[in-house]
Amino acid sequence: MNERIPAEVELAWDDFHRVVNMTSDELRTWLLTDASGEEAFPANGPGPGVDELGARVVDVLRKRKVDLTEGDAELMVEVVDFVEDHLDHRPPNAERDEEWRHALMSVGHDPLRPEPSSA
Repeated sequence: MNERIPAEVELAWDDFHRVVNMTSDELRTWLLTDASGEEAFPANGPGPGVDELGARVVDVLRKRKVDLTEGDAELMVEVVDFVEDHLDHRPPNAERDEEWRHALMSVGHDPLRPEPSSA
């Protein structure tokens, strides 16, 4: 079964993985810091207090590209737009702006994480 992945999904995947610099486990742990612990993230989805968009990002990060749905592709585009918009509107002293950083981290982008070197 060799299903062709649509070009727009390929592009969304590449852009998503370019801006999301946290692993699914790192993001899940981060989301739990603002929730009520392990019970806030049961196996069947997020519980109260867990950012819904972030929880959906965790789910997409755990998928293989061939398993993506149309909704996943839309989510990836939404996350890329969100991250790029926040980075384009970086506040003064962004390194110390917890609200700005936490908004980005809630979708899997840690703005303080160094970019990987391209050696």
